[in-house]
Amino acid sequence: MDWAEEMRTLLDEDFAGAEKVLVVMDNLNTHKAASFYEAFPAEEARRLASRLEIHYTPKHGSWLKIAECELSVLANQCLNRRLGDLETVRRETAEWERQRNADQKGVDWRFTSETARIKLKHLYPQF
Repeated sequence: MDWAEEMRTLLDEDFAGAEKVLVVMDNLNTHKAASFYEAFPAEEARRLASRLEIHYTPKHGSWLKIAECELSVLANQCLNRRLGDLETVRRETAEWERQRNADQKGVDWRFTSETARIKLKHLYPQF
């Protein structure tokens, strides 16, 4: 119910003029358009669901870690020098973001089960 109310506020107040709103959500079972139908009458639920486009974070990857990595790259590639004013920061980060998105850099998860067994040996049972 809380999520449905928050999304209605997002759609009807924060982005009232938008035809469609894209949101990135974690994979909680309550973060689904079906929640609208539990919280509101069918017509209202359908209206809200039709304006919302949900993109879910990976189930087996840390979206927070991905965000942290991207912020680190931003800091090292773009914000690693003095920028004179806020408008310059906005312009430079927008250009960096455009280029980063165009490059479609992915995450190379290197922490495998094999690595975990070595690094986290103390957590695995000893036979």
